[in-house]
Amino acid sequence: MTHRVSIWLVCMLMLAGCTERAFYQRIDAVPNRTWDTGNRLVHEVIITDTVSSFDFYLNLRIGGDYPYSNMYLFVNTTFPNGKTARDTVECVLADPTGRWLGKGLGDIRDNQILFKPKVRFPHGGTYRFELEQGMRMAQLPEVFDVGMSIFPHH
Repeated sequence: MTHRVSIWLVCMLMLAGCTERAFYQRIDAVPNRTWDTGNRLVHEVIITDTVSSFDFYLNLRIGGDYPYSNMYLFVNTTFPNGKTARDTVECVLADPTGRWLGKGLGDIRDNQILFKPKVRFPHGGTYRFELEQGMRMAQLPEVFDVGMSIFPHH
C-alpha cells in the first residue's frame, strides 16, 4: 500500500510542476467577508511585453450563503498613457439548478473566471486595474476573497 501511495504522490508532484505559472496573480481578502460598493480592489501591473498575448482571469472565493447565482463586477483599467476603459463582467457562480460552480470543499467555493482571452498590451508601463462589485446590494455578503490573475496565452 505504501508503494502505491509513493507512486501517486510522485505523479501528483510531477503534474503540479507542469501547471502554467501566472505572469501576475494577487488575491485580496475582503474585510468582514462583505464586499462594500466603495471598496475598490486595486492591482497595478508593470508590463514590458507588448508582443505576447495574455489571458485575464477574475478570482472569487464565496461562501455557501452567498445570496445570488452570479456576481457582476466592474473592471476599470487605466493605461500607461492615461486613457481609461470600464468593463462590466458577469461571473456565473452556480448552474441553473443552483449547484455551486468552482472548486472547493464544504460551502466555500473558489472560482476562476476567464475575463478576457488573448489580450495584448498596447503600451509598456504600469497598468492599473480596479475591481468593484456591481451588484444592487451596497454590502455584498459571503465574499471572502477577490483577485485577478494574468497568464501567458498558449
